[in-house]
Parts: sequence; C-alpha cells; structure tokens
Amino acid sequence: MSAAHSAGRDQRLISPDLVGLDEDLGATSSDVIRVLADRIAATGRADSGETLAADAIAREASVGTGVPGGIAIPHARSTSVTSPTLAFARLARTVPFGAPDGDADVVFMIAVPDGADKDHLTVLSTLARALIREDFTAALRAATTAQEIVDLVDREVSGEVAAAGVGTAGGASTETGQEARPDRAAETHVVDSDSSGTTGRRKVIVGVTACPTGIAHTYMAADALVAAAQRAGAEMHVETQGSSQVEPLDPALIARADAVVFAVDVDVRDRARFAGKPLVSGPVKRGVDEPDAMIAEALRAADDPAAARVSGSAAEAGTSTAKDEHFGQALKRWLLTGVSYMIPFVAGGGLLIALGFLLSGYGIALDHGDSGQNNAVWTLTNHTLLDLPPEGLGYYLGAAAFQIGGVSLGFLVAALAGYIAYAMADRPGIAPGFVAGSIAVFMNAGFLGGLVGGLIAGAAAYWIGRIPTWRWLRGLMPVVIIPLFASIIASGLMLLVLGGPIAWLMTQLTGFLNSLTGASAVLLGIILGLMMAFDLGGPVNKVAYAFAVAGLGAGSASNVVPFEIMAAVMAAGMVPPLALALASTLLYRKGFTKPERENGKAAWLLGASFISEGAIPFAAADPLRVIPASMVGAAVTGAISMAADVTSRAPHGGIFVFFAIGNVLMFIVAVLAGTVVSALVLVALKKWVRRAPAATDVAAGEAASAGDTVGQRAPVAA
Repeated sequence: MSAAHSAGRDQRLISPDLVGLDEDLGATSSDVIRVLADRIAATGRADSGETLAADAIAREASVGTGVPGGIAIPHARSTSVTSPTLAFARLARTVPFGAPDGDADVVFMIAVPDGADKDHLTVLSTLARALIREDFTAALRAATTAQEIVDLVDREVSGEVAAAGVGTAGGASTETGQEARPDRAAETHVVDSDSSGTTGRRKVIVGVTACPTGIAHTYMAADALVAAAQRAGAEMHVETQGSSQVEPLDPALIARADAVVFAVDVDVRDRARFAGKPLVSGPVKRGVDEPDAMIAEALRAADDPAAARVSGSAAEAGTSTAKDEHFGQALKRWLLTGVSYMIPFVAGGGLLIALGFLLSGYGIALDHGDSGQNNAVWTLTNHTLLDLPPEGLGYYLGAAAFQIGGVSLGFLVAALAGYIAYAMADRPGIAPGFVAGSIAVFMNAGFLGGLVGGLIAGAAAYWIGRIPTWRWLRGLMPVVIIPLFASIIASGLMLLVLGGPIAWLMTQLTGFLNSLTGASAVLLGIILGLMMAFDLGGPVNKVAYAFAVAGLGAGSASNVVPFEIMAAVMAAGMVPPLALALASTLLYRKGFTKPERENGKAAWLLGASFISEGAIPFAAADPLRVIPASMVGAAVTGAISMAADVTSRAPHGGIFVFFAIGNVLMFIVAVLAGTVVSALVLVALKKWVRRAPAATDVAAGEAASAGDTVGQRAPVAA
C-alpha cells in the first residue's frame, strides 16, 4: 500500500458522516460551502466551521471551482483544519459554481491544514484527477448509500481497484511528480505518429499548471491537457506546481519541446527554463474547461515564427531546481531571480524619471533654493492641477513623473534582496528580504548590500522553516514566526555587523568608477559590451545590466559616470538582434532558413527596443557563430559609447528613449557601428566556417518555403 494511501487511511480522509446524498443545501455556492464546513467541524476535523467556510468562500471568489460535467470542488487550506478531509454532497437542487457548462450537482469539499504533508496532498490531488473521469463521476451519481461513496473514494485514491480502461486518457505526465496509481497506463501520453493522423515528427508540448491553493485545479488541468494532447496526436508532459512536492521537468525534455502551455493563476516557478519556446498561457481553469483549445493553439504556435515566446534567455533556461543541483547552480538561480524581479521596478522608474526630464528639464532634480527639497517635491507640495506652477502643466506633470519614478527606483535594492530570499525560501522569505534590503539602503551599502542581505534573509527563512514544530503552530510559521525571526537575523547582521564594511566597499568602487577616463573607460565599455552579448539575457548579461542600473541612483550632474555605463550597456545590448536582423534580411538571406528570416524581421524592432533576447532563436540554432559575432560588435559599440561620453538616464527602451540620452548622435553611431561589424563577422563565419548541420538546416528551410517539407519549424532556444 502506498504511503499516500496509508496516510489517508490513518487520518480517515472521508467517512459516512461527511457524506450527504440528494440534499438541498441552498441556492448559492456559499450556502453549500457553509453547510459542508460545519459538517467537517462537527466531526472534529476543523476547530471552526465558520473560519473554514470563510477561507473556502474567499478561495471561491478568486475563481469558481466548478468544472465541466456538473462537478464542483470547493477547497481551501485553513489554519482551522486539523487533518486533511473530504466532504461530499450530491445535491437535489443544482447550484452555480462557475463551470462553463452549467450548475453542479456533485460537490466535493477539500479541506487541508496549512502545512499539510505531501502524502496527504498527493491523496487529494489523485482524487481531483479522478473527477474528470466519466466512470468515476457516474459511480458517484449512482451510489445509493454514504458507505458506497466512502468505499468508492477509498478505492480511487488508494489505486487498489480501477475501472476497466482507466488511465488511457486521464493520467498526467510522470513529470508531475505525483504518485501514480498502479492501474493507470503510462502517465506520459505518447501517441505513435501513425495514429496521429499527420505526417512528420510528432509534436512535443511541455506545460505547467498551478492554482493559488495548489490542491485541485492544478492536477485536474494537468490531466485535462494531457488527454487533449493525446486526442490531438501530440506528446504532452506537465509539471504540476501544486502543494505537493514539485518535480521539475527534465531539461532535456524542455529542450526538445515544440511549445509550452502555462495554465496558471500564480507565477510559474523557474520560468526561464522555457525561455524562447512558443507559448500559450491562460488561467488554470481554462486548462480544465478548454484543454483542447489550448493544445490546438500550442500546435499552431509551434509552427509560427511570429508566435509569442517565453521571455528570458537560453542561459537562464539551463537553471534547474533539481535535487542534485550543486551550490553554484543554486546561487546563480537565487541571484537571477532577484535581478529578474528587480528589473520592472528599475525599468518603470527609470523611464518615468526620463519622462520627467523631457517634460520639465534636468533642473527638476536640483534643489529648490534653500527649501531642502528638489524642484519636483517642492512643485508637487506647493501646487495642484488647479493651481499650476508658472512653468505650466507640462512642468507640473514632469515633476509628478519624476517623483513617481524616483520612488519606484527606490525599491531597487529592497526588491533585489526580497526576491533573492523568495528564491531561497519561497514566500516566507519575501518580507525578511525586503527588510534586509531596506536596511542596506539605510546603511548606504547599496546594490552589494542588497545581495548580501537577501542571501542572509533567504538562508534564515529557509532554516527556520525546516524546524519541526507543533501542529497548532504550523499556520503561524509562514506569516508570523518565519518573517519575524528571519528579519531579526538578517537585518540585525546587516545593521550591526556587515552594513558598515559593505558601505565602505561601495564607496571605494564608486570612487574607482568616477576616476575612469580615456583608455580605462574604453576598456570598461569593451568589457560591458562583451558581457551583454555573451549569453543574450542570461546570467552574464544580467550582471552587466544590474551593475549599470544599480548605479543610476548615484548619477548626478557632477557624476555622470553611472549614466555613461548605462548608455554603454543599453547600446551594446541592442547590437545582437539588430545584427541578426541585418544579416538575415538584407546581407545574406540565403544563409538563413525561412523561419529565421521571419524572426529577423521581428528582430529589427526588438533590437531597437533593447530586447537582446531577439537574437535567441538564432543563437540557439547556431551558437558557435552567432554568439562570437555578436560579442565582437557589442564590444565595438561599448567602446565607442564610453569614448564619446554618451549618457543615458533611462535604464531601458533603446532608441525610443532618445530624449533621455545625452549625445544621442554618437549613441546611434555606436549602435550602427557594432551592428554592421557583428553582421559582417557573422556572414563571414557562415560563408567560410561551415558545419554540416548548418547546410542541412538551410536546405530544409528552403524546401519548407517551397512547400516541399511538412512540419518544418523555426529553431528556438533550448
């Protein structure tokens, strides 16, 4: 007998007093939930039926738990629940639970304690999967006694007895990491090409499903998508990011996938693994209600060079959360997570500051007389839209944009530290990380202080979360105990021990950068350019970019070096996609496949916008020629930008933030020079440094464009 089944038996997951047949429990989903919650509390499985009902109703409000076939599965993790429990009701009067095909007459309420162990959650997820099978739901409707329902559920979750033919369309991928029932067929559904009704290679789709509670919809969507893929003649593998232990998809499987499906209501963990893949995304409930439509969209996206793709880089995609991940890989993942979540604060804030400069002039950042306030704060404090300053409406709006941008940029270090800690310890690490990052700002420890503070906060939160504790205290751990003590440890160390030395180091680094002139500045530009093109949005690229944006806050009229570094980084990052666009659409079209030429058209805009990832499809197909060529041109651009004292007060936007770029003419010259150099080097490498697969790829691409090849698709990032 499985561990999951044993756990379910020992805790009596369901019993006859939790079953009601042909009852009228009210006209609304809330009415039904309250009755079932009180029933669970009456059996001693919850301390408070009112609290459990409130938690389940709040969950229901976020997204209805009705699923096709007249089924509803209201569920909640609640501090009031003492043991994992199922309550069942077959309704005499159907009730709306938000399903697309009508009201529900069969209701399972799933109640799980906060911090319930993975064995119980595996039992619950197995039940959730069973609910999309017609034979199981038919048996629930045909039962005449409460004991029949109990026996049916017990057999289903234990896997000891199965209906004939079960498992041919209901299993989720083995990649979901959930315990499979012995009677189910191979959990990853693979359909022979002869039975798919198509010619050519069978498409491979990978996916992630996740809902806020990680209990039911997560697993039902996984099964529904796998079954839909089987019907479409495709191979589907799903990673369920639920409350049970998550087993990540094999990186090799992701590498050969043709498309990705995200059916999620929360962030996808380690999303960068799928970087560059054609993407179809939607809420988890769509994965349950419309799996065939999502699979059809994924198959179309696999053959569409212009399809939406998962953002990120090929280098980040190699990141793994597998159990055998060594410390160096884990550290890289933690830092990249922090930087990735930090960038939106910086990009939005920096662009608003640049807009403020455009509308109000650079004087908006200077002090207003002897007031001790800058002109933006003074203007917003002393004027309103009904009492505009003498400079007019544009100046007033510029002051507002500058101030909003400054506040957003102020989150840089705190967000970095908070999300580093989040990557290490999940949600309980966020608050300690933000606090530690804020202490780093208070100590003038800057970007480096945020890195250190985030790592300490994450380690502390992770360690505290692993301490065994009493059941009644588990609900308080993630919301009170872990944030409190991890904040004390991390922020205490930053404030009392580490903040001072790190602040001194930052001061020395700032002084060194300010002293760079002439040849040393050009050398810095070359190094930054090489880093930006090395992995096209990956770890090395992110380090260079983070280094640049972290210095923006220290830039001023008397210290323009941070603005020069930002300009060099942005200009160099624009070169790879622009160079690939130039080479594939103008200089050497015959050296690229038709899908690559289509990608090249899109790369013009991506490069102009400073989206280095526009070069990923090319680099994934031919890395040994694309990446070196990109690095040469980016280094040229970085050197020219630094030598010409080009500045940028915006952290993103490319040529579209020209108003925030100082010496914009030389900025354009630097970008054009690097683009041409990279494109010429790439053409030369393609002509004279040949590899056997390249010729095959080109021939296949040309054949596809002539209609001779079925199913040819653009290479994408692994």
